[in-house]
Amino acid sequence: MARRSSSRRSSARRPFRAFLWINLAVALLIGGWYIVQPAERQHDVARLVRNTLARDKQVSPLDLAWDIWTLYYAEPAGPAVAGQAGGAFAYGGTPREPAGDAVRVLNNRAYAVGYDDVLAAPRWAAYRLHDLARVGEPPPRPERFSVDRRTTARVEPSDYSGSGYDRGHLAPNYAIAVHYGADAQLETFLMSNIAPQRHALNAGVWKRLEQRIATNYPARYGEVWVLCGPIFGEPPRRLRRGAAVPDAFYLIVLDEKEGQLRAQAFIFPQETPESARPDDFLASIDEIERRTGLDFLPDLSTEAQARIESARAARTW
Repeated sequence: MARRSSSRRSSARRPFRAFLWINLAVALLIGGWYIVQPAERQHDVARLVRNTLARDKQVSPLDLAWDIWTLYYAEPAGPAVAGQAGGAFAYGGTPREPAGDAVRVLNNRAYAVGYDDVLAAPRWAAYRLHDLARVGEPPPRPERFSVDRRTTARVEPSDYSGSGYDRGHLAPNYAIAVHYGADAQLETFLMSNIAPQRHALNAGVWKRLEQRIATNYPARYGEVWVLCGPIFGEPPRRLRRGAAVPDAFYLIVLDEKEGQLRAQAFIFPQETPESARPDDFLASIDEIERRTGLDFLPDLSTEAQARIESARAARTW
């Protein structure tokens, strides 16, 4: 009996030992590589290693190894864009609507939104996130949503009551709160930043991806730019009180490193299951443009737009 118990303990320890050996091997490999790198790259990698060791950043050793390979050795996924910086919130320029001027830009402390009063809904939201020394606890969640008096639609929080849809944030409460503070967080509860979203999507893969973008991505890449918004049918469905109901939602993440721009884009249907994986919804920016009628990254060169917008990421970062 004692021999069997000892055997069971030994078997249980094997996966743990394998995990330790794998992490040790990754650490030794990266350490040897680090020594021969130029000073600027050493600085970037040292920051990434520190963030890997910080629990609040949620960066794994495999993230570290993958990023070093992807950022410095893999074939560039996007175009060279040296000198083509973004504005306050949107890299490559705010999205445009070539077919008309229904979208009005509303600037807030930490994000901008393109609002359509005809649809009584936002068409896009844009924000950027930087690496933080520490990801602290967010301020308390505001208790209520607010009418945005800058809009003529004046959508009320009560318009969603009994509709079967959540009040879905575009610029996210958590990310804006931890990166920019309570006043900026409060502005994410303006109804101009809200679109009807099924609960399974709102509380499922959409929320998990928002959390990853808020903590993991800035820690790995230093800075990321995010564009997100609804995709409406033709004609769009409406809530009882008039706000348009999206058929799907898109999300685009942009990262520039050493003059190279890359993107990952997603399209999530309203009926996406709560347990869904983001990898199953990867798309191209071209596809999002076709379905929204918006022109993204308008300030980039034609060549840069063509390359970055036609590509579809092979996996979620």
